This record gives sequence, C-alpha cells and structure tokens, in this order.
Amino acid sequence: MTVQPKIDLTDASTFPSRRTEAWKYSDLRRYLREAPEPSPATEVGAAGPFSDLGGEAIVFANGRAQGVTDFIASGEQTLGLRFVSNATGTGHTASARVVARPGAKLLLLETHEGAGSTYVAHNRLDIDVASGAEVTRIVLIEEPEDAISVTDIDVKVAKGGTYRQTTITTGAKLQRQTTTLAHGGEGADVRIDGLYALTGSRQSDLTSVVSHQGANGVTSQLTKGVVSETARGVFQGKIVVERGADGTDARMGHHALILGERAEIDAKPELEIYADDVQCAHGNTIGNLDESALFYMQQRGIPADEARALLTQAFLFEVVDRIAHEDAREVVRSWLTARL
Repeated sequence: MTVQPKIDLTDASTFPSRRTEAWKYSDLRRYLREAPEPSPATEVGAAGPFSDLGGEAIVFANGRAQGVTDFIASGEQTLGLRFVSNATGTGHTASARVVARPGAKLLLLETHEGAGSTYVAHNRLDIDVASGAEVTRIVLIEEPEDAISVTDIDVKVAKGGTYRQTTITTGAKLQRQTTTLAHGGEGADVRIDGLYALTGSRQSDLTSVVSHQGANGVTSQLTKGVVSETARGVFQGKIVVERGADGTDARMGHHALILGERAEIDAKPELEIYADDVQCAHGNTIGNLDESALFYMQQRGIPADEARALLTQAFLFEVVDRIAHEDAREVVRSWLTARL
C-alpha cells in the first residue's frame, strides 16, 4: 500500500510539497512554511448538521476533545463525529478511533465545521471494520475560503466487512481528505464516494488508496465535482490489487464539470493489478454543462441561471442518492441544495 507522509503541525519539515508525488496537486509547503502557533480553546457552539439524527458523539473544538476520542460499536448505533474549528492564524490537531465489532452496524455522521480565518487543521481518523460489521460514514465539510485543512483516514476492513463512505465538501484554501483503506477480500464490500462543489478560489483534494489484500473483494467508487470561477478540484484515486487477491471486482469513476474559464480540475485515477482473474475498470470525464439541455430548458421558460443550477444539482445528486440511510440522505440533500 502507498504510504502517505506523516504530518506533524509542530514540525514544518514534515509538510509535503509538490516534490512528493501524492501531493503534487496540493502543495502544502507552498502555503505553510512554518509551524503555526497552537490554536486557543474555543466553544463548540450551535448543534451540527446531523444533530437531529441523535446517537452518541465525539466532539473536538480546535483539536481539544470534549469527552471521549475512541468509540466501539457492538450493535446498531449512530455516532456523530464533529471537528469544530474557530481560530485565526493558528493550528490544531485532532485524532479519533472508531471500531465496529463483528455484527455491528454503525452510522458515522461526520462534520468539519469551520469559522474564523487562516487556521490550519489536521485531523486523523482510524476506522476498524470487523468481519460481519457494517460502517456507513457520511462526511459534510464546510470551512472558510482561506483555511487549510488536512484529514487522514486509515480504514481496515476485515473479510466479510462492509464499509460505505460519502464525502461532500465545498473546499477551502487548501483542503485534502486522504483515505487509505486495507481491503480484506473474501466477501468484504467497500464503497468510497465523493462530491465537491467549489466556487471562488477554493480547492479540494479527494485522494484515496484502496489495497485489495485478499481474494474476492468488491470496491465501488464514484466521485463527482463542479468547479467555477478560479476554483480547483483534485481527484486522486488508486486501487491496488495485491498478489493473491484473485477474483477482485473494483470499479472507479470520476466525473466533473468546469463552469468557469479559469477553473481547474486535476484527476489521476489509477489501477495497479498484480493478480489474475479480476474485473477492474476506471473512468474519468471532464466537461461543461450540456448546451442542448440548457437550450431545451430555456425554451420551456426556465431562466438560464436556474436551468444551470438545476442541471448542476442533477449531475451531483447521483452521488447523494447512493446514500442508503434515508434520514441522513435527506440531511445531505438539504445541506447541499442550500449551498448550490
């Protein structure tokens, strides 16, 4: 499996630059040359987007835990995980661990809620999915346009485990979510979806590495994005089929729209296959809105701006519609619609 550099906000020498292949589109050292001063304590404030869905909670405020940082699921449970930032020109780090025991069914509702300006947030999350367990992780990210935010997610899915992940983000000055997943095969089923909707000068980097380490495993990945003005979207997805992981079925797709002449998208889907008898494929498309569809809608009396918004929403919502949990899906639909 590809090893990601270990970032330590107190040590500037650990900040990756474009010379590191996995970070060539998201040059952290360009924006962060020195270790930031530690962020002060802050209040959590208002309830998060998923608050009405209940469950237990892990909460961080400027990196400080407001209680437990580890969670073990043993039945059907809901966990809210909130990374709250409210700082100016400082940095903070948070780390959490989630374990789903055999037979557990966990809905993990995660939010990154940012206020203030020019802060640096580095979050780490470890997730272990046992055989027969199921984890659904849904992530909403909303941070200031001048913030820097990096989250590293390390997931281990045992044989027969199920893992579903959907990340929805509006970007920041430099924002990156890196998912590194060890796939146990033999009935393990993984889905990693993502959605970015970027305006202004925001950037989002959705990077993932899935390593199939056992036979007969399944991975499905769909990422969609829209960028306008001078925004920049980055997608890096790698699926590695190790030796002995015969029978792997892995599919990856990235599709994006560019709605501004100065907007940019960098996409790098990859497959590395070292086993036989596998079914693996990846696809990548980048384009503009369908002009014929726009024309048709305008002929039906829909104003041009509204027609563009409706087409953009329909394009992105394919990712949202893949969320199986109905209540969580509706929260995501409302949250995203308000920002589109």
